[in-house]
Amino acid sequence: MKNLILKEFKLNAHFRLSEGLRMIQIAISKVDNDLLWKRPTASGMSIGNQLIHCSGNITQYIITSLTNSKDNRDRDLEFTLSGGLNKKELLDQLENTVKNAQEIIKNTSEQEFERVRTVQGFKMSGVGSSLHAVEHFSYHIGQIAFWVKQETKESLGFYDGFDLTIKNNEDVD
Repeated sequence: MKNLILKEFKLNAHFRLSEGLRMIQIAISKVDNDLLWKRPTASGMSIGNQLIHCSGNITQYIITSLTNSKDNRDRDLEFTLSGGLNKKELLDQLENTVKNAQEIIKNTSEQEFERVRTVQGFKMSGVGSSLHAVEHFSYHIGQIAFWVKQETKESLGFYDGFDLTIKNNEDVD
């Protein structure tokens, strides 16, 4: 039973990271490079900052944590950058980070998922650090989607072509 739960956790973490990346790619396709670095408020984060921040968080909580690698994250820099990277560069960086994290999750042992470690000052297991990273990514996807919708006045169509009215336990063809 334990291995089945871990397998399901890994599959869903992989899926959620893929879904998040897909949604961000859709949202970013609707904006130009100028909007990437525009801040919604003086204390808000630009889309560019959020993409860099997501890469940093996923790297710290999944990549370095699950592989016991050196943590070189410069979190403060993620919030202070105000340009220098375009859409392609930001998306390539995030895509590489997500794919690396997915591969690490897939190959991480049960013992490593159970091992308690300190990440960003918090004690948590490998499951906890992975869950945090996936949840944190989702949080920023929502912020990016809101900001893009606010600026473009367009639907993002994340689920175009999906029937989201299907009730639980109904057969899906």
